[in-house]
Amino acid sequence: MKPEIMKTSTFPIIFLSLFLLNSMSFAQNNRLSDNNQIGWHAFFLNYKINQTFSFHGEFQWRRTGFITNPQQDLYRTGLNIKLHQNAVARVGYLFADTYSYGQIPLNSLGMEFPEHRTYQMLTLTNPIGRFQITYRFMLEQRWIGSFSSKTLDKPDKYNYLNRARNMVRIDYPLNGKIITNGTHYLAAYDEILIGFGKNVNQNVFDQNRIGLLTGYRFSDLLRIEGGYFNQIVQLGRLVEGKNVFQGNKGYIINTYFNF
Repeated sequence: MKPEIMKTSTFPIIFLSLFLLNSMSFAQNNRLSDNNQIGWHAFFLNYKINQTFSFHGEFQWRRTGFITNPQQDLYRTGLNIKLHQNAVARVGYLFADTYSYGQIPLNSLGMEFPEHRTYQMLTLTNPIGRFQITYRFMLEQRWIGSFSSKTLDKPDKYNYLNRARNMVRIDYPLNGKIITNGTHYLAAYDEILIGFGKNVNQNVFDQNRIGLLTGYRFSDLLRIEGGYFNQIVQLGRLVEGKNVFQGNKGYIINTYFNF
């Protein structure tokens, strides 16, 4: 009886495995890939106004070929509102210039394009032993410039898109029980970005970002971290009737100033 039971119970597993393999093969055949080497350099500024409010400023210099070619320049501002010791909300504005990069550019005409964005964000922190868990939820309202012709110097249309973002990050101090001045630490995070609304075409799934970092907090003023970074991007359009996925891998360096 035991061998017969084994055969009966393993049949659905074999069938499911074959189905998944066939589905993965179909998905691979129905997509195009564009892989790039990237280097992201980010600078964050936080200026405390009082016990409740603080100002956020940010510049990100994103490159392909690790550092040789432009990918995106990003400027973000915001007002932080401290709701609780472990909860901070933020509202703000962002401007980004995205360049033509890779074998299959984001813009169908292969042109640099601007983006204006407003956003709302909630960050929750939860210390568990020596681990600090951070959850970040963000909603973005995006106005992305587009061109009807390559002869234009400025976009003649802006497309409106909504996007939701969810990030989970874990920090772990290597010397001491908490991250304070003079602390080395490790960090890992994953963030998924999802488009929604009537103007979303191919990219309901927009991006996924993974970072594996090591950092050092010099003082109350300065903290620097860096490490491996992986970005998967799905283009919002089909090419040759296929979905296009970018696999961007490289490094990221974050520098934090706190006044």
